[in-house]
Amino acid sequence: MPERTIYLALAIHNHQPVGNFDHVFEEAYQKAYLPMVEALERHPHVRLALHYTGPLRDWLVAHHPDLLRRVRALVARGQVEMMTGGYYEPILISIPDADKEGQVRKLTAAVWEDFGYQATGAWLAERVWEPHLAKPLAEAGVQYTIVDDTHFKHVGLGDEDLFGYYVTEEQGVTLKIFGTSKHLRYTIPWAPVEEVIAWLREVADPSGRKVAVMGDDGEKFGLWPGTYTHCWAPEGGGPGWVERFFHTLEDEASWLRTIPPGEFAARFPALGRIYLPTASYDEMTEWALPAPLAGEIVRLKHRLQDEGRVDVLRFVRGGFWRYFLVKYPEINTMHKKMLLVSRKAHALAGSAGAGEARLQEALDHLWAGQCNCPYWHGVFGGSYLFHIRSANFAHLIQAERLLDEVAHGRGPWLAWEREDFDCDGAEELLVSGSAQNLYVDLEEGGSVVEWDWRERAVNLLNVLGRRREGYHQDLVDAAREGRVLLPGQVQGLETIHTTLVRAKEPGLEQFLFQDWYRRATLLDHFLRPEETAEAFYRGTFAEQGDFVNQPYAAEVEREGSGGLLLRLGREGHVWQGEERLPVRVEKHLALAPGEATLEVAYRVANQGERPLEARFGVETNWATLGGNGPHAWYALPRGMRAGLADRGEWEAV
Repeated sequence: MPERTIYLALAIHNHQPVGNFDHVFEEAYQKAYLPMVEALERHPHVRLALHYTGPLRDWLVAHHPDLLRRVRALVARGQVEMMTGGYYEPILISIPDADKEGQVRKLTAAVWEDFGYQATGAWLAERVWEPHLAKPLAEAGVQYTIVDDTHFKHVGLGDEDLFGYYVTEEQGVTLKIFGTSKHLRYTIPWAPVEEVIAWLREVADPSGRKVAVMGDDGEKFGLWPGTYTHCWAPEGGGPGWVERFFHTLEDEASWLRTIPPGEFAARFPALGRIYLPTASYDEMTEWALPAPLAGEIVRLKHRLQDEGRVDVLRFVRGGFWRYFLVKYPEINTMHKKMLLVSRKAHALAGSAGAGEARLQEALDHLWAGQCNCPYWHGVFGGSYLFHIRSANFAHLIQAERLLDEVAHGRGPWLAWEREDFDCDGAEELLVSGSAQNLYVDLEEGGSVVEWDWRERAVNLLNVLGRRREGYHQDLVDAAREGRVLLPGQVQGLETIHTTLVRAKEPGLEQFLFQDWYRRATLLDHFLRPEETAEAFYRGTFAEQGDFVNQPYAAEVEREGSGGLLLRLGREGHVWQGEERLPVRVEKHLALAPGEATLEVAYRVANQGERPLEARFGVETNWATLGGNGPHAWYALPRGMRAGLADRGEWEAV
């Protein structure tokens, strides 16, 4: 009887976001990236694929170029296959096709330069797949990619159908697709080595063409909580998990053969043709749901698992990645800014005055601004990380400045247009100039939702509102039961599926406030005379007017100096007791070409016959680094200062 054998194709994806802190890169290098390369050097018969994203590659070139030379040696001896992908790790489905191809070709060229390897496989950021991707990936020179087994199960396949690759197509352009095993992702490196090997032995067969695939984050081999000790330096001494795993793979090589996925795809035929639906990994589809449902689906899955209802569980699926752009309007603004800059870049491509070097510099900034991390929120997503959002906006603003210098020259200029910028069916008012951009959402209170200071490449309104998240109830429950873990309170080995609840400081459950409108600037409030600043901070105040998130009319006047005057107005109402009194609010915004200043004048008119007693207040929100640091403050009258995170009330400001 022929011996039962199986191939094991491992693909390790290494990434750090654009704009992440240098000390995070260094910690990841010391705890995960370097130890893995050292382990591969010790085990030359363990063969796999490696993927380094552009931001990480750039940091390694600057700080640890020797690691790249060591990986190149592993490639040269046929042990390691390098993968390509979008250079700055974008969610490919969310960016224009021209940028898809540009980003992939940029990383493919870097892989050739660094490692002397022509990459044929592409890592798909967050395994976010949509059917149309096959064509742009193939046209960028990609022959295969890896998605989750979840994608295949959504069309009816089971675990037994995924020991190989399939071929899909878009408009007749084909692409090979592997499914990474959820079982292996959940057991490597969490389960005992013997358990992983036993499972592989169980699924081996005599065909000689079966492969089990595991593609996952390299950071879980040392950077995730508790994993460095587990993978590399056990407290009791002896070899870590990875060392024992690699040693066992070499010992069992007679029936368990490691192989890079691209080599397998080149040597063996496909299992068949496949068409996959929109999908990502299970957890991402949970996070993409509206907050109440995000928590509900997790509880539902746990209940079905406890009841052994696999027959039902296989039909339970979560949401759709693009819904993050609905869930977080602020992130939609970043996304639509990216699309706007991309249109400008590709419109100038090939124009006589663009200059190839300048255009490429602009494209690099654009592509860096497409890094996926701030465009979604989950265990790893960075929507709530200000420095990650700021980095993307900085690159987008720099790209736009370079492109506009080609279109308008280097002198002062100011232009405006009305268009449906955020793709909600209503027009916004967009002002662009050599010194600043100002985007006004006319349907949402005539508020300013983006204000770019071009010289500093800063979006001054890069704020994120306070909203309910699916995990907030977990924090409330854990705090009530005394189960919240604070920094330094390590509780053993953890995966992203942990039920432990961590918080950066005690008492965070007391600050789970929610905003009922988008936090922007020039939001017009009518409050009761007795309303307090504390109630406003908590979002529990009683709004008396209908101006905050309601439509404003707009007229734009070009002044003789070349400046612009934006006249915004609304005929609205303010409640006073049981009465609804008519009020008109006008706000005039004045901008000058070449100046990064904004002058605002208000006129509030009671258009009824009865006196109105209310507090009129204009809300502004600012996105600045610093918090309560010694160099982060704002000036108040009479020489007073306040920290950016301070709360209080001042008169006659």
